[in-house]
Amino acid sequence: MSIRTDLAVEAHEITRGEAKEIEGVKLTKTGQGSITKTVVEVMTESGAKSIGKNIGRYITIEAPDIRYSLDDYEEVCRMLADELRHMIKSSRILVAGLGNRDITPDALGAETVSGLIITSHIKNKMPEVLDDDYGIVSAITPGVMGTTGIETSEIIRGVAEKVKPEAIIVIDALAGADINRVCTTIQISDAGIAPGSGVGNNRSSIDREGFGVPVIAIGVPTVIAAERIAGREIPKEYEPLMVTTKDIDLVIKRMSKTVANGINMAMHKDLSFRDIESIVD
Repeated sequence: MSIRTDLAVEAHEITRGEAKEIEGVKLTKTGQGSITKTVVEVMTESGAKSIGKNIGRYITIEAPDIRYSLDDYEEVCRMLADELRHMIKSSRILVAGLGNRDITPDALGAETVSGLIITSHIKNKMPEVLDDDYGIVSAITPGVMGTTGIETSEIIRGVAEKVKPEAIIVIDALAGADINRVCTTIQISDAGIAPGSGVGNNRSSIDREGFGVPVIAIGVPTVIAAERIAGREIPKEYEPLMVTTKDIDLVIKRMSKTVANGINMAMHKDLSFRDIESIVD
């Protein structure tokens, strides 16, 4: 039974098995209260082939209580902002919220964009209004190929050619393999993204090689394959079936707000967490 997951930490666990280490892959784990941060660094082509992930750095933040704990929500926002500051050294970014807004488990990207503090139009037309502590943030929700007829990567490329970002952040819902990580985990990676890969619907990759600027992928696992819940193989006709949590509406609201405010804090250094909360609520 092949195991579908977009999370590098799970791919590492599945590949490693009983082995002590995987050549070309390094894993480090730290904890703070109930929140765990795991960094998987894929350093070589052989390591990438072993776990099925591109060369790059994958940070996984696991917060089991994030749906209900305001303290954990704020802490994860700050952790996400810190990671983004290390990955992005420029102030002009384009954020692309992938997925289908009309399908709740796939609405993370679009909902995140709704919570961003967009400033590019102000910076371009009235630069005196905002000082240098505010980043230049543009955003799009390109939709899905089934409704647009256009590859998501090509829509982002067209916008990027116009606004000329110095970095791109791509946000998408992911598929997980461990039910405990579904809807409680955020993955940040500098390796780009292949939209839909976790559910077997691969589209053109969005990465630094193809776009010429750093591409940071942020995702939350919102679904898990049915066979992982069943704990056994299931009839072939049910293999595409993906399962989500019954409170997925709450999850999408909380996790999209967490991702949005992590980006807001990273890009707009003049604003405190409370300032951002008052603006976007």
